[in-house]
Amino acid sequence: MNRASLRDIHVKALMLLMAAMAGPAASAEVIVNAAQPQASISRAFLRGMFGMRLRAWPDGTPVRVYVLGDDDPLHVEFSTEVLQTYPYQLRQNWDRLVYSGTGQPPIQVGSAEDLLRRVAETPGAIGYAGGVRPAALSGKVKVLNVR
Repeated sequence: MNRASLRDIHVKALMLLMAAMAGPAASAEVIVNAAQPQASISRAFLRGMFGMRLRAWPDGTPVRVYVLGDDDPLHVEFSTEVLQTYPYQLRQNWDRLVYSGTGQPPIQVGSAEDLLRRVAETPGAIGYAGGVRPAALSGKVKVLNVR
């Protein structure tokens, strides 16, 4: 083994060690467009929305569900901790709706920042976030308590 490849191995090992020591990521929170009047949501209602079975808020506003990719760590955390299901189960449900012609999947975005921006801009939108939100979105999105 030459010096360059040995150095690469040490750098990768150090990066893995630093990532492991960083601790858990901020927990996933349910976010909605600030125009939604709800302050809390039941887990059953939330699962209905993200399962794409509930298509409107109680006031009749159409729901727009935004998610990250199936393998994104925030999506995995949200699915398992908040919805108490696995990402592959959500995907199976969404695929079944699409292939049967009875529904559409949620809108998938490429990054957590894009998800926040889309929820802030879209009436009736719901999604999730982890950690600190940009000050520019203050007042445009709000966190719902899950009961």
